[in-house]
Amino acid sequence: MPLTLDQLNAATPAEAAALLDGLYEHSPWVVETAMAQRPFRSLAHLKHACAKAVTEGGLDKQLALIRAHPELAGKAMVSKSLTAESTNEQSKAGLTDCSPAEFAQLQQLNADYNAKFGFPFILAVRGPRGMGLPRAEIIATFKRRLAHPVAYEREECLRNIHRIAEIRLNDKFGVEPTLGHRVWDWQETLAQHSDPGFAEKGQLTVTYLTEAHRACAQHLLKDMREAGFDEVHIDAVGNVVGRYRAAKTSAKTSAMTLMTGSHYDTVRNGGKYDGRLGIYVPIACVAELAAQGRRLPYDLELVAFAEEEGQRYKATFLASGALVGQFDPAWLAQKDADGVAMREAMANSGLRIDDIGKLRRDPTQYLGFVEVHIEQGPVLNELNLPLGIVTSINGSVRYLGEVQGMASHAGTTPMDRRRDAAAAVAELVLFVEKRAAQDGDSVGTVGYLQVPHGSTNVVPGRCQFTLDLRAPTDVQRDALVADVLAELQAIGERRGVRYSLEETVRAAAAPSHPAWQARWERAVDALGVPLHRLPSGAGHDAMKLHELMPQAMLFVRGQNAGISHNPLESSTSDDMQLAVEAFQGLLDQLATDMA
Repeated sequence: MPLTLDQLNAATPAEAAALLDGLYEHSPWVVETAMAQRPFRSLAHLKHACAKAVTEGGLDKQLALIRAHPELAGKAMVSKSLTAESTNEQSKAGLTDCSPAEFAQLQQLNADYNAKFGFPFILAVRGPRGMGLPRAEIIATFKRRLAHPVAYEREECLRNIHRIAEIRLNDKFGVEPTLGHRVWDWQETLAQHSDPGFAEKGQLTVTYLTEAHRACAQHLLKDMREAGFDEVHIDAVGNVVGRYRAAKTSAKTSAMTLMTGSHYDTVRNGGKYDGRLGIYVPIACVAELAAQGRRLPYDLELVAFAEEEGQRYKATFLASGALVGQFDPAWLAQKDADGVAMREAMANSGLRIDDIGKLRRDPTQYLGFVEVHIEQGPVLNELNLPLGIVTSINGSVRYLGEVQGMASHAGTTPMDRRRDAAAAVAELVLFVEKRAAQDGDSVGTVGYLQVPHGSTNVVPGRCQFTLDLRAPTDVQRDALVADVLAELQAIGERRGVRYSLEETVRAAAAPSHPAWQARWERAVDALGVPLHRLPSGAGHDAMKLHELMPQAMLFVRGQNAGISHNPLESSTSDDMQLAVEAFQGLLDQLATDMA
């Protein structure tokens, strides 16, 4: 019989240790320490308690825990001395069926890894969905992680140990994240559509109104209809819009709408979950509501935004901007790299340009906008937390700049006579790094540096650069900007160089609406997940809807240190399950509030 939380909470320490035997490989101390946090409110609470025990155990215990694990396809597997749990996991990943070449490669990787790090390579080989990773992916991950610094890799091993324990807990409790699996599978299937030049390489790229983009729209249209949305259509800018109608109660409630959604376009060679997670989590909720024959006291409108990334045309947030009345007709004349104007691309996609102005939503008809999104950062991953509540979407200012000095001979120009443009920008880079860090949650980046016509033996006379400054509030952002620009002026005067700056982007911060943020917090707390609040450094569709209605976001943990805009972007079906449950919790709260 599957284990239950009631059993575990009522057990003596010795009984609890026996019930969870094998959860952490040859390391019963993890469970023994975690039991002090009983009673557990949920399986998610138990998982976090175990992770917390490891974090607080200290370095020596952490290293002992890592070293308690067997090598992948190593001596223990060959001698059949693995624990039952490890045998099951390595078998599901096909490591017991390695070809001689694969086996030899894994043995060499094990040797190289141990020589560098002093502990075995740990990977949750059952993967983000629990099915088992392909051997080729395991080997590729092994090779990639060999390049990590030791401290970073130690933490990555611990995170994989927690994922292994999570899957083992699911097995012991007979739990299957069915809705999370569904959301995971939907995203995998949608990722089959990719632009030419990338599809052939197995890379995901979907840019605005390409053939792959149109295929995604049709795919989403079908998924929404099958889930049970009452109305689904593609609007004048390519958004896929679904509406799940309210219960027939009163004119007051049926007229009000909660909007949700995210984007389905991607960056070039991006990940499968950025944006798309925020589309499929609501689809899963509607599918459950429809299956139960249940209606809410308000309409739920899901918008799969057609464009957010600004990859094909310089029109970031085109799709969500259209809903707040900010579509710029000048964009229609923009041409992509192949010379195709946006107007032409829209016509080829069957979109009615004349109807774009009609897309603006009436804020009096909306309760608010909520968005689920993968975090795109390392915070939740490092804290071993599946969900986080967004407090604000950072305001940002971006510049394109150039410093002009004097190009001169590298051998004959004394160091105290130089007007080195690149050195001036290098000094600015270090100041930006130091100044942004003073605020804790401000960030500053010089992401592009170029010395035009640079040469090994020439002191740089020009240096072009970009500047990206962000903070959770406009006041904090503006203070950062003022300090950086003042320092740039001081550097110029000190070094005898000139500079020019062109502001290219200015986006206001979008603080979460307190009432909606509180709803997310109650929904997460009800799952037994510790609350963690954090700002979003990245821009999201929610920051556009913020201009028209209250908004708040929920972040979902990413794997691989939370990397995003990258093929390594990943999340687990367990975390997606919790996101679906949190979203449903928010819908239920709102229904209660309106009762």
